[in-house]
Amino acid sequence: MTKPSAPTTGAYFAQAAVSFTVALAAVAIGVAFLPVNGWVRAFLALGLLYTVTSAFTLAKCIRDRQEDTYLVNRVDQARLDKLLAEHDPFKEAV
Repeated sequence: MTKPSAPTTGAYFAQAAVSFTVALAAVAIGVAFLPVNGWVRAFLALGLLYTVTSAFTLAKCIRDRQEDTYLVNRVDQARLDKLLAEHDPFKEAV
């Protein structure tokens, strides 16, 4: 079975990675220079870390679900192709 081709290009992946890095850095710098005490800053930093890890987990779950759906669809298509190839409409019923 052949592996599906990548739907994104290297440039798109690089742009997404750079965009994520810039956004994460901007929020981290904003939290670091916020004029509040250390406990509030630590709470916001922890919230930022939790949000980032949750986003990665969600992206992985979505990717895994799409890969599973793709595989199931490929198996169903192969079964249908086999049935159609074996079907002979002019064959007499026994």
